[in-house]
Amino acid sequence: MEETIQETALDTPRKPNPYLKYYIIGGVAGALIGVAGSYLLVKNAQKTGEDVEISASEGFRLAVLIFGLLRSVAGLHQD
Repeated sequence: MEETIQETALDTPRKPNPYLKYYIIGGVAGALIGVAGSYLLVKNAQKTGEDVEISASEGFRLAVLIFGLLRSVAGLHQD
């Protein structure tokens, strides 16, 4: 009895995840935006001649902005 369950599980084709392309696009876009943000941070520090440093308050403000953006994206299809 167990053999038939395993055989049918192996024989059934898996359906591709219809949302996989959105995960890939979002991941690539997030990585590119992160690299662009880092680039701008370094360029700004080079212009002023200072070291790249982010204080705790700046990090907190950035985190709040990012979570606000994610909340807006999550609510795109809610009516």
